[in-house]
Amino acid sequence: MEKAGKDRTSVQQHMRAAVYSEYGPPDVVVQINEVEKPIPKDNEVLLKVRAASVNPLDWHFMRGTPYLLRLMAGLRKPKDTRLGVDVAGQVEAVGRNVTQFKPGDSLFGSCRGAFAEYACTAESALVIKPDNVTFEQAASAPVAAFTALQGLRDKGHIQPGQKVLINGAAGGVGTFAVQIAKSFGAEVTGVCSTRNVEMVRSMGADRVIDYTREDFTKMGQRYDLFFDCIGNHSLLACRCVLNPKGIYVPVGGTSDCWMIGPLARAFATLVLSWFVSQKLVKFFLARPNKEDLTVVGEFMATGKVTPVIDKRYRLSEVPEAIRYLEEGHARGKVVITLE
Repeated sequence: MEKAGKDRTSVQQHMRAAVYSEYGPPDVVVQINEVEKPIPKDNEVLLKVRAASVNPLDWHFMRGTPYLLRLMAGLRKPKDTRLGVDVAGQVEAVGRNVTQFKPGDSLFGSCRGAFAEYACTAESALVIKPDNVTFEQAASAPVAAFTALQGLRDKGHIQPGQKVLINGAAGGVGTFAVQIAKSFGAEVTGVCSTRNVEMVRSMGADRVIDYTREDFTKMGQRYDLFFDCIGNHSLLACRCVLNPKGIYVPVGGTSDCWMIGPLARAFATLVLSWFVSQKLVKFFLARPNKEDLTVVGEFMATGKVTPVIDKRYRLSEVPEAIRYLEEGHARGKVVITLE
């Protein structure tokens, strides 16, 4: 098959994709439409999508919240009507400058518009999918695994033997965080609801706290690193579970928290940091990069990390998938499967 960059004059083909043209709830604004099949640019890869996964990022863009996001996404309506970031699939075509991949290769990584039959993304945003990892597992990893890895390693400076608390251990990021923290040799305590206690324990957590029965902020236990995927406690309460030199890393928040906006909490964190010995990270968003994507692939290939998949939806069910994730009770990841 020739490289796509050599033939841009062929008749444009079409595909199905999840799109939205205004902000609002998924059942109202998200539609599955026929759109033009993308053509890869010189440094891009065209994937036949086999699986994608849903992230809070998707519904924040869909709803246009927090409102500061609209400065980038579009003030009154979205500039980019595509949804979906995490992707896994097989190479359909490559741009003229692509050297690492060829048609037929199985890859995973990040793109815009993953909720579609085909998607284009930069060569640098993809790596080879391990043979022992399914397309669904690979597609569930990028955003959540980037967040867990970079939050624990780069912001939390995790070390072997440290006591690590993970609030929201059963969620998309939390399930990766538990396993990645264990791979670093930490002693991990996970916080989750009753129905997820055994699941979190099975992922390797040394201790699991059921938040419906115990309040971890009042138990007297201190930790070297608090990795917070929920953001449902005050900063003062979070500080109380840290050792004198402990580190607090917030990587998520409830929908209510996001509606208010992360800047208020970041400002409060900055002010509080002036008066305490602990390190309180103000705000953290993961940065996709090929090196860390390779690390994530190795984690999965060696069995150190096994993605947890809660529910699977078809492309036609993207609105239902987003709504389910938005409700905040998903166990691990929500996946869109295309066959």
